[in-house]
Amino acid sequence: MKYLLSLAMLLPLSVFAQPINTINNPNQPGYQIPSQQRMQTQMLNQQSQQKGMLNQQLQTQTRMQQQHLESQINNNSQRMLDSQINNNSQRMLDSQINNNAQYMLESQQGMRDNSREQMLPNTSGSMLHPSGTPQPNIPLKTMSP
Repeated sequence: MKYLLSLAMLLPLSVFAQPINTINNPNQPGYQIPSQQRMQTQMLNQQSQQKGMLNQQLQTQTRMQQQHLESQINNNSQRMLDSQINNNSQRMLDSQINNNAQYMLESQQGMRDNSREQMLPNTSGSMLHPSGTPQPNIPLKTMSP
């Protein structure tokens, strides 16, 4: 009996022993089921990780595109410089060839003119004495047989 009496006295106090947890109260607004809360947290973590991976992939892809574009720009610039150098050297070579050909034609023409002058008879004097050299006035002796 005493046991029952002591139990009856303690029973109203046992209500105060465990305070009400407002977070886990399904009747409170904004209550989430713990399994759904865990799943939502996991999904947010996965999204965050995937976002980080996508950012890394985007940075890598952007860097590779920049390197590729720089490489193309450098190649095109080098090609243009090479073509300009080739064009200039080709022009110089063509000019040199033209100059050499002109010189050779002029020298051949001069040689032909000189050889013609040497081959043509001098009409202003005798063949033995060209007109440019003075002739001495020596009487010619005739020989009788």
